[in-house]
Amino acid sequence: MSERIVVVGAALWHEGRLLAARRSAPAELAGLWELPGGKVEPGEAPDAAVVRELREELGVDAEAGERVPGQWPLRTPYVMQVWTARLRPGSAAPRPLEDHDELRWLTPDRVWDVDWIEHDVPAVRDTLTHLGARDGV
Repeated sequence: MSERIVVVGAALWHEGRLLAARRSAPAELAGLWELPGGKVEPGEAPDAAVVRELREELGVDAEAGERVPGQWPLRTPYVMQVWTARLRPGSAAPRPLEDHDELRWLTPDRVWDVDWIEHDVPAVRDTLTHLGARDGV
């Protein structure tokens, strides 16, 4: 069996809201929403990848929390793991810098108002359950 490549998704939670990012690239995903994140680099810890990806994609200073139980298959050989994250005190507000054109803070009852990338749906559902934010799920 081939080696799986871990992609981290960041469940950035702030003031009772989850951050969703709308893809601007690649073309087949443009306009769809996701948890921000990306591939774990060789030798990099997944929680460190969360911090790096949030800095690169959104320009924020964040810290990773805990891993949401489970992992979700993407296209082979990728698998997604989700980590909770929060903004550090004094961090800039998130802004779309790489591969995104819009960000939204969504309360649990509004999470499904955006068109999530198909493979993010179970991850988002499980993340909300993990965070104890069951309203509207």
